[in-house]
Amino acid sequence: MSDTSLARKPARFRPATEESPAARRALIGVAFLGLGILAFAPLIAVFAEALADGIAASLRSLASPDARAAIRLTLTIAAISVPLNAIFGIAAAWFITKFDFRGKAFLITLIDLPFSVSPVVAGLCIMLMFGTNGLAGGWLATMGYPIVFAIPGIILATLFVTFPFVARELIPVMIEQGRSEEEAALTLGASGWRIFRTVTLPNIRWALLYGVLLCSARAMGEFGAVAVVSGKIRGQTATMPITIEMLYQEYLPVAAFSLAAVLALLALVTLLLKTVLEIRHADQLAATLRR
Repeated sequence: MSDTSLARKPARFRPATEESPAARRALIGVAFLGLGILAFAPLIAVFAEALADGIAASLRSLASPDARAAIRLTLTIAAISVPLNAIFGIAAAWFITKFDFRGKAFLITLIDLPFSVSPVVAGLCIMLMFGTNGLAGGWLATMGYPIVFAIPGIILATLFVTFPFVARELIPVMIEQGRSEEEAALTLGASGWRIFRTVTLPNIRWALLYGVLLCSARAMGEFGAVAVVSGKIRGQTATMPITIEMLYQEYLPVAAFSLAAVLALLALVTLLLKTVLEIRHADQLAATLRR
């Protein structure tokens, strides 16, 4: 082969930042393998165990009074704690991003505290503060409003462990957007509530939605803190995760996995709703992120 023919062949160079096809396939394979082992395989096992004795046995276990009470209590706790968490998260994000003050970094650290503190420790703290032996808890119990071993304690525990989700989704978005639009509306005479309703809320609605969805999933699936403050009273303060654990310890696998399948379905519905909203409103979401 002559030197001329060699010179005609362009050299093939791969950019330094681009992986080879083999590396890309290997990375994709590792990702799918990890998802299969950590996510899909356990879900398949849960549904398989729930239907081990047939769908009729699974439905009978879900129709039991304890299972229905657990489902009702879990949905009630989520319906109360998630809106409260959304309000607290919006207020915290607004205060942090719209005002400059000393201790802002410390306040952000406090918001992240539930991520680092064990839920069991959080439950014990609520027990110390609001238990019958505590000052506030004892007085409330004598007045007929017990906190621990009752629904208020479960709500407090759920609020604590889920508090960072909404605030942490909103803070980066509100920092990126800045204050110019709110200041412009203020110079035009708009009130604070109108500024929030017509300017701030439309800009943060997607981040707020993500935070609410994540908060809902965690609120329905929380076990550690709720297990400490609830007392695990069957049919009264036993949420779905607690009831699942109790049924499994009583060697009732079909009932336990049937209830676990319902909890998994609720999480999957939450994820599906998030995905559908992203697909249907992709253009609006992209426009919001470009701001």
